[in-house]
Amino acid sequence: MTAVTTDRHYWQGEWVEDAEADRRLDALDRCAADALAERLNPLVVLAACDRLATALTDPASPQSTELRALLDAAGIPAEEAGRTLPDLAEALSREALEVKVMRELGGVDPGRLARFDFRREIFEGWLPVGLLVHIAAGNAPAVGALSVVEGLLAGNLNIVKTSGDSRFTHGLLAALADLDPTGLIARHVVVLGFSSARTDWTARLCAAADAVAAWGGEEAISGIAALLPAGVRLVDWGPKLSFAYLTAEAWSERTVLDGIAADMIRLDQQACASPQVVYLDTDDQDELFAFAERFATVLEEAVPVGGRPVPELQESAEITNTVLVARLEEHLGLTRVHAAADGRWHVLADTRGALRASPLHRTVWVKPLPRKRIGEVLRPMRRYLQTAGIGAARADTAELAGAVLAAGVQRVTVPGRMLESYDGEPHDGVYALQRYSRRVDVQLDERFAADACLDDLIGARELPVPAVPVTAKTEFEQLQGDLSRAEVFFRSGGSSGAPKLSAFSWDDYHEHMRHGAEGVLAAGFDPRTDRAMNLFAGGLLYGGFLSFYSVLENLRAVQFPMAMQSDHALVARSIVEHRVDTLFGMPSYLLRVFTEGGEALREYRGVRKVFYGGEHFPEGQQAWLREEFGVELIRSAAYGSVDAGPLGYQCPDAPERVHHLFSGLQTLEILDPEADRPAAPGEAGRLVFTAHTRRGQRLDRYEIGDLGRWVEGDCACGRRTPRFELLGRFGDIFRSGSHFLNYRRFVQVAEERLGHHDAVQLVLAEDESDGETLTVKLAGEPFGQDEAAVEEFLDGYPELAAAAVRDELVRVIVERCPVEELAHTEASGKLLAVVERRARNL
Repeated sequence: MTAVTTDRHYWQGEWVEDAEADRRLDALDRCAADALAERLNPLVVLAACDRLATALTDPASPQSTELRALLDAAGIPAEEAGRTLPDLAEALSREALEVKVMRELGGVDPGRLARFDFRREIFEGWLPVGLLVHIAAGNAPAVGALSVVEGLLAGNLNIVKTSGDSRFTHGLLAALADLDPTGLIARHVVVLGFSSARTDWTARLCAAADAVAAWGGEEAISGIAALLPAGVRLVDWGPKLSFAYLTAEAWSERTVLDGIAADMIRLDQQACASPQVVYLDTDDQDELFAFAERFATVLEEAVPVGGRPVPELQESAEITNTVLVARLEEHLGLTRVHAAADGRWHVLADTRGALRASPLHRTVWVKPLPRKRIGEVLRPMRRYLQTAGIGAARADTAELAGAVLAAGVQRVTVPGRMLESYDGEPHDGVYALQRYSRRVDVQLDERFAADACLDDLIGARELPVPAVPVTAKTEFEQLQGDLSRAEVFFRSGGSSGAPKLSAFSWDDYHEHMRHGAEGVLAAGFDPRTDRAMNLFAGGLLYGGFLSFYSVLENLRAVQFPMAMQSDHALVARSIVEHRVDTLFGMPSYLLRVFTEGGEALREYRGVRKVFYGGEHFPEGQQAWLREEFGVELIRSAAYGSVDAGPLGYQCPDAPERVHHLFSGLQTLEILDPEADRPAAPGEAGRLVFTAHTRRGQRLDRYEIGDLGRWVEGDCACGRRTPRFELLGRFGDIFRSGSHFLNYRRFVQVAEERLGHHDAVQLVLAEDESDGETLTVKLAGEPFGQDEAAVEEFLDGYPELAAAAVRDELVRVIVERCPVEELAHTEASGKLLAVVERRARNL
């Protein structure tokens, strides 16, 4: 961690003195232009914040040690300092910030200029407001830093002004920047520490700003507003007032009173959500004074003696003055005062219902407010209202919540939880990230009919891969150590033949389906005119049918969700009856539909497009569909897998096995087949994917099991996303007939059921008449095909039997041959376990 120096300011990764900061303030416009020219992806901020959150949970980490020292140097009370770092760790966790970005801006990459409606060439996105100045409060050391984090998530250049001698904000943001290997965060952060009396610096900041976020009292906020040029957005986080409201049923319960006391004691009422008034649903003076007396006994027990922060002189004077006036009004019958002997708490009962701020430091008003007068009393103070803690029965709670919200309250909760919050909660009735952003749109024409995101025409925005080892497909379970956020599960083929489940959150699922829709649009699907029938298989935890149902839903396309049916002629008749012109499904199933419903479909000749997935589609069979049925376009719907999700997509200009990378979801490495280093340019290597947005489970540097190579140069379609060519499978795991099979299981069956202990090789090929063939070559005599051995493999390997017998997707052949006929690598002479002779286009 970079140590905080004696210099007063942190400027884009450098520590500078006053004179240098003063010089740089004269060039803020140029500074902003340079910083904003580099787009700051929220995923970069999420990753760095999560690293910092992890460090803050370790008391011995350099970050925790340094920040504790800075809190102590700033004079922060020990109790508050002890809560600050754990609270920051929770606020900066990836899960908390992901929820925030998703709720407030709709996605973890809201700056993508993407279609909001796939049927129109209109692109929308959230872009940074620009130069965002934060005028932080002096009494809340973490607030300014967290506001900067919000500004970073929105992509802004952030300048935060702190007061006093505290360097906590400097240290926290410098620590965050140090944990970002891209250096982008540092280039988007400036921290200036100077007194509010130095108005010339504040004025220069405000003059260059596109927006200013300000904390403080009314006078301070008004002073900032006066400095802003016309058109500069003021994000006002001014003073707010909160209260508890109790019905008779609730105010008699000790647990309710304990909850209000806890809300008062925590942070000494310094938070905007701390209760300053307790309202009772009554206009009876005796009930009011009796409650105040009971509540005083609760506070006496709850407020600890000693060890509390001492109010500053002005604060103490305000408490003394308020209590003194209340005691004098006791003679008029208007008030009743209860106070601790040592002054550590005060309860001021007042028969007048008007809302009034408390002098804080465990001082609370108790006032009457019959529910019928809520709007009348509270609405005049609506600009200052924040939280109401309602203690009431269920039915009353709903009624009272509606009443206080209508009067201007921003949030409603229950006593004891007024200071609690949840991830993604609005603040003072608004979403901060939206206030720190601009919603923009670009309206274009038919030239962009197949473009889902304008960013793809500019260039790739791949993120760096984490510093972790590569995980092989056989070790998939190692990526499932934490499934606490998993909500949706799909079946994936297993390395031992047993099924595995791939875990997703709902946000993962919807994000993947959105990108799947973008890929289908790029491949040639037109949601404005195409009438699609979804013929993928559903059920048994498979994701095919459901996924493409959601893809077509995202496209808002006409869809007939037929799914895979055994009556192929019925499906063909439905295609004709409903004027379907586009089919989605697996090649083997689609071919059966065209074969058994051939007469109707030949006469119809209305199927123009076929989008397939799950298995390869031999060119000969594609040619048959074009010649016999008039199909014009046959293309892969997507390249992906159940475990990794969408990986790539095809465009009309892509050769058969070439795909564009879904760079908004994945980072791709192509590594040497023998070592974890990049493959040589143009050479084949292992495809290793990192999913930066996956929540249900990790997917860091995952070896998908495919071979491929980079395709250099620009694509004729105009997209600048990385392209790669698929060159088949590698290793022990391969897919045949839509099932993942394991070479080692074939070896095991050969040994256990056939007594074969020599070499075994699998050859995957296409057969123009029968589709796909899987030939098991066994080295040794007697030479020739062995039909009996086929049955042994089917009996001994259930997944193979499912592909070959149940689904009829692959024909299995067992052939005994001389070992010399088996294929070996040229370089090392090693036996190739699996020989791929299919023209793969998954």
